[in-house]
Amino acid sequence: MNIQTPPPANGKGAGRRKSKRTPKGRQVDPAALADVQSLLTDRPRRRDLLIEHLHLIQDHYGHLSAPHLTALAFEMKMALTEVYEVATFYAHFDVVKENETAPPAVTVRVCDSLSCAMAGAEKLLAKLPGLLGTDVRVVRAPCMGACDRAPVVAVGHLQTFGATPDKVAADVKAHKHPHAWHAETGFEAYQKAGGYSLVKECLAGKRTRDELIKIVSDAGLRGLGGAGFPTGRKWSLVRAEPGPRMFAVNADEGEPGTFKDRYYLERDPHRFLEGMLLAAWVVEATDTYIYVRDEYPELRLMLLDEIEKLEAAELTPHTKLHLRRGAGAYICGEESAMIESIEGKRGLPRHRPPYLAQVGLFGRPTLEQNVETLFWLRDIVEKGAEWMTSQGRRERKGFRSFSVSGRVKKPGVVVAPAGVTVRELINEYCGGMIDGETFKAYLPGGASGGILPASMGDEPLDFGTLEKYGCFVGSHAVVILSDKDDMKAVALNLIKFFEDESCGQCTPCRVGTEKAVKLMAQGPWDVALLTELSTLMRDASICGLGQAAPNPLLCVLKYFPEELTKPMGTW
Repeated sequence: MNIQTPPPANGKGAGRRKSKRTPKGRQVDPAALADVQSLLTDRPRRRDLLIEHLHLIQDHYGHLSAPHLTALAFEMKMALTEVYEVATFYAHFDVVKENETAPPAVTVRVCDSLSCAMAGAEKLLAKLPGLLGTDVRVVRAPCMGACDRAPVVAVGHLQTFGATPDKVAADVKAHKHPHAWHAETGFEAYQKAGGYSLVKECLAGKRTRDELIKIVSDAGLRGLGGAGFPTGRKWSLVRAEPGPRMFAVNADEGEPGTFKDRYYLERDPHRFLEGMLLAAWVVEATDTYIYVRDEYPELRLMLLDEIEKLEAAELTPHTKLHLRRGAGAYICGEESAMIESIEGKRGLPRHRPPYLAQVGLFGRPTLEQNVETLFWLRDIVEKGAEWMTSQGRRERKGFRSFSVSGRVKKPGVVVAPAGVTVRELINEYCGGMIDGETFKAYLPGGASGGILPASMGDEPLDFGTLEKYGCFVGSHAVVILSDKDDMKAVALNLIKFFEDESCGQCTPCRVGTEKAVKLMAQGPWDVALLTELSTLMRDASICGLGQAAPNPLLCVLKYFPEELTKPMGTW
């Protein structure tokens, strides 16, 4: 068959399409590009600064519009998918797609984690929307690191402690903005009291790195962010790797019930900063990154100011300091997820090995430590290992900082001997239980540390003492429960937290937490099914979030079986 192709109507070449007037994909809006450029000014357009640049847009406009995201991707020479996946990962970014309505100018976040739930968060969530009106958005939020001042509400980025509807309404009306925190001990006062003398000795060659490693090892200092890994050993492992080396500081405490890092930064930030400079010197880290949670804006602004003072005083010749801002993701408290976030990515935990000491930040050997571990370094080195090891109870050595909240008269940060019991914390340090309430149970290590009954209130609280009961002390966040609290409701509150904070990377955690919440909420509890689901999450989840998420549930099944047949209580 002879098929002839008719000539094109325009008389030109056959089979050719008209060329597009624009490239494929979303087009850059010139006005949006000008907006982004005016915010970024001369800041570097590096990939690792993506989250910082997203914060600039979010802070200025109150949301991230589709045109601004497209313009930011163009300006940073990144794929829009990369920008979009990061922007949608973090809770504090509000992505507004085409034809969507932007959120109100003011957002009120009500903490609904355990300590705040016990103090009346649900009543606030019910009352505030009608009181504040449609021009204010009221949303639930996870722990804000102020459990001792519950209930807590964040108006914009500023927190209202001991929140009531009237106090929150007044703060909304006041339109306040964060300012740098004024620490109890500033730079000059800290120096006059001998601060930074130890750093100067190290920089002058009067101390050796091996000397500091030995002192810290003899003192038994461990990572106080939750894992409890020996600090001296961690330093040695990092130093054994070829340079250049990096240092990442975790100031992203997000474990419900934990607020000790905030406590120390508010009172004596330079003791922490000196410890940080010492650790950077020991491992010879060329760059030090401090990752601060977004819920602490005043502390972040303060650290920016204080770091400038350190640099002006020439106390940082051995390491370059960088401050990075979180964006509302509990998972970034996990060390490898924090590294990913510092690099400007989603906070997805890495598979290990290799470990951070081998391949960490920007692919380099990396030391990772939390605020409180660094806070005690100066005292330990100056006073000697015996100063720390001479303290302790029940054959435990050292001291611990406990974040205590819940049903006690005096919640707050308690520095107590290692091996102290929860009953001793309540009676010796926290003024006893609230009048009219009876000690019933406690969380020894925040949301992930499990729940124990009051009958086990004489067990020492320290690393390695509670694992045989299916619990652990972790970051030493102790939440006290009373006869006013229903254990099923407590466990459900904690599992909901993990469901919301799961990064979604692995199925056992992402789906497991969701299914656990549904099974627990609908009741009655199917013990066999919940146990099977918990085992799967523990065995197959990538990181500690999914592995520890079932702990509250399993503890209720084990230690409070009599409550399983009762209707679930509320606060």
